[in-house]
Amino acid sequence: MSHTLGVRQEQKRRTRQALLDAALVLLEEQSLSSLGLREVTRAAGVAPTAFYRHFRSTADLGVALVEEALGSLHPMIRTTVTPDGDSEERIARAVELIEGHVREYPSHVRFIARERHGGVRPVRAAIREQLARFAAEVRDELARDPESAHWHGDDLLMLAGLYVDQMLSNASQFLETLEAPDDERRRVATTATRRLRLINVGRRHWTA
Repeated sequence: MSHTLGVRQEQKRRTRQALLDAALVLLEEQSLSSLGLREVTRAAGVAPTAFYRHFRSTADLGVALVEEALGSLHPMIRTTVTPDGDSEERIARAVELIEGHVREYPSHVRFIARERHGGVRPVRAAIREQLARFAAEVRDELARDPESAHWHGDDLLMLAGLYVDQMLSNASQFLETLEAPDDERRRVATTATRRLRLINVGRRHWTA
């Protein structure tokens, strides 16, 4: 009995993942607001009725994609702001990790970049919620750093938001260079490095 239940649960998990993967491929060429349920199920190779065993709507599917796309970023974002190493080492690590993540998950990055300000409200809200979680995690890491340990909590959260926004901006820029020549990728990496340095300069001189 338990074996049969385990098989069914695995089949359900695979079908759900197939729907997510199919949607992500289709969203390479269109926005979520134009995505059709039957289009997704046809690409996933399942019956349209199977969709509703996993998602209430395409918006609900989009929220699940947000969780999948941004969930893997939590460890990376914490790593980029850890107090370990000097500021230049941290910046170099951050830029390297962001570029590597874009190369590994380009469809996820493209989906978030497009839907962050897209037409599906629950998905926009889910992205905002995840980014707020990122900012809170970065704030907690920054509070461990002697350089900003004395800061007020609101100021730390503001600084954390700057880092998170810049990481997303850098990811979008790297996304545009996936097929570009090496010198173009180096130019984006240099710009990303300089922007993070600028935030650090402001951080060192903040007196509010």
